[in-house]
Amino acid sequence: MKNIMIISDHSPFDGMHIRDALDMTLIFAAIDQNVSWLFQGSAVMALKPKQSPQQLGIKDFFKSIKTLEIYDVENIYVCETALKQFKLDPDQLSIDVTVISQEQQRQLLDQQDQVVTL
Repeated sequence: MKNIMIISDHSPFDGMHIRDALDMTLIFAAIDQNVSWLFQGSAVMALKPKQSPQQLGIKDFFKSIKTLEIYDVENIYVCETALKQFKLDPDQLSIDVTVISQEQQRQLLDQQDQVVTL
């Protein structure tokens, strides 16, 4: 089993970056890899509940993020700096996350066999 880290750092409304990261995370989980997902920068906005992407003509895939638990994806990390930047509280996000500092992110990345940034 490999340790694979998916990193999202784009806004959820900037193309399909978050959707692609979600799909990749679920694929790796389905083939029994130890997959983690790190949200940095404006990507943290994908975890804000009660969004209405349909108003922008985007399919609502945000609900699918909640399915990570079903696939045993338990390692969901959020950049502490990004949360502060966007004034988000981890308790108010749509899923349970682990908030990590810049230093913790570097340590976590060192433990990975593969890192994919989307």
